[in-house]
Amino acid sequence: MSKIESILEINLFKKLLIFIKPYKLVFIGVLLAVILLAIFGAVRPYILQQAIDNNIATKTVEGFLPYIFIMAGVLLSEVICQLLFIYYSGYLGQSVVKDIRVKLFDHMIRFRMKYFDNSSVGVLITRAVTDMERIADVFGEGLFMIFRDLLTMLVVSLVMLYMNWELSIIVFLMLPLVLYATRIFQKYMKLAFEEVRTEVSNLNSFVQERITGMKILQLFTREETEYKKFKEINQRHKKAWLKTVWYNSIFFPIAELSSSITIGLIAWYGGLNTVIDQTASLGDLTAFIMMIPMLFRPLRQIADKFNTLQMGMIAAKRVFRVLDTTSQIDDTGTQVASHFNGHISFKDVHFSYVEDEEVLKGISFEVNVGETVAIVGATGAGKSTIINLLNRFYDINKGTICIDNINIKKLTLRSLRAQIAIVLQDVFLFADTILNNITLNNPDITIKDVEQAAKDIGIHDFIMSLPNGYHYNVKERGAMLSSGQRQLISFLRAYVTNPSILVLDEATSSVDSYSEQLIQNATYKITKGRTSIVIAHRLATIKKADKIIVMDQGQIVEIGTHKALLKKQNGYYKNLYEVQFLKEEVM
Repeated sequence: MSKIESILEINLFKKLLIFIKPYKLVFIGVLLAVILLAIFGAVRPYILQQAIDNNIATKTVEGFLPYIFIMAGVLLSEVICQLLFIYYSGYLGQSVVKDIRVKLFDHMIRFRMKYFDNSSVGVLITRAVTDMERIADVFGEGLFMIFRDLLTMLVVSLVMLYMNWELSIIVFLMLPLVLYATRIFQKYMKLAFEEVRTEVSNLNSFVQERITGMKILQLFTREETEYKKFKEINQRHKKAWLKTVWYNSIFFPIAELSSSITIGLIAWYGGLNTVIDQTASLGDLTAFIMMIPMLFRPLRQIADKFNTLQMGMIAAKRVFRVLDTTSQIDDTGTQVASHFNGHISFKDVHFSYVEDEEVLKGISFEVNVGETVAIVGATGAGKSTIINLLNRFYDINKGTICIDNINIKKLTLRSLRAQIAIVLQDVFLFADTILNNITLNNPDITIKDVEQAAKDIGIHDFIMSLPNGYHYNVKERGAMLSSGQRQLISFLRAYVTNPSILVLDEATSSVDSYSEQLIQNATYKITKGRTSIVIAHRLATIKKADKIIVMDQGQIVEIGTHKALLKKQNGYYKNLYEVQFLKEEVM
């Protein structure tokens, strides 16, 4: 117990205390309840001792009734304090966790994409959900419980010494054994719980990924393989927990045995003193037998609560590790872009996802106001990277990216991204209505705005053909819609925001001909009159582009119109056209 600070990891605990400040009065109230509980717990045996020695042992009725009323008052007060303590310690824990969880979520949604590229979704979910509940237990079942038990032990020890110092010495002689066992127990339990939290994170990550990719597992008949992997992970999780069970099964019998031996010694020695030399009274003996469990049981409970506390502190360490991560894009821009004319320029832009492995190798190009520029090239050429950099999902290593001759780093992230709409090839829809997936709960966009926008790009009839129309719930990741329908929703989501610049990852290879026609019409409508960058997968889009940027291995190899590029003998685009697009034109 002498090194509680090392267990609580004071610096980490100070971070938690910061979140208690808004609930200072609740915190003080819980501490007051703890103090009163310790006092009331020690007072009960003393009142009983007085009643036995002054009335029961002497068979005197006079003055006995007040002891009954005093005992009843103490018990009632103890019940009230216990009720307040349990409720408000839990209230404090949940309030603190609510604030930490909100801060964590707000922190995570501002991370740059690179952080999520290198992080497991399952682990992050564990941090935001499971670990948070463990932190709540620090206050509800850990810290205050330990403080209450320690205070109870202190008050009981003082009352024992006041009542009979000889009997107190017998009790205190047994305490070092339990204290030593408790110290060893805490040491091993901390290591065990760190292993438990690691295995819980691994388990959550594995399950989350497999459920998300269930279609792939079943498509390639990997059920049996993944089942075996899950059994292995689950077995490691079981072993980690069994370590904690093993340590508990050793410690608690030792603590219980120590308490029983102490009661036996008090009964023997105190009984002899009571009968032979009367240095101890019958009331003393009865009170000590009551107080020994009050002294030893908190030791067992403290050890148990330290389990809870350690799990909470380990969880807090993991959560604060995420909170302390500085992986945000530097939002130091001061200019607010209310509207862009749409001139875009990349000047000698270098970028790498992994250090020393450049994806873009000094590319430069311009997009004039109102132009539609198509970007083509083989997979891995760096086409999608341009989209990521324009929105500052990643920051470039070298060079400048400007919009309307303003370096995008000088613009606030919010205003920059508000003026650029993106339609990605891999459309993500939330488990919500079509309306909410389009507006993303933006109160400034009404259902009338959405309906009019849908009519403008020709997909209103498609949406109204669905049950409940705009209020149709598409379920998780848009599972109730086809890939073409999901893409149409994403087109409408981009169009309804009325962006200054539009970026399209236009992929229609996996959609039916009807959806493809709607997508082509939608593409034409939403790109008309605004600057657009299109990662082109279809010949029709490329032909309509004002300019084509041809990329290969992170470099721009050609720029020009469709006709001009076809005239280049042995040109990269001409070869690409003949291999990839000519069959489409013939068809």
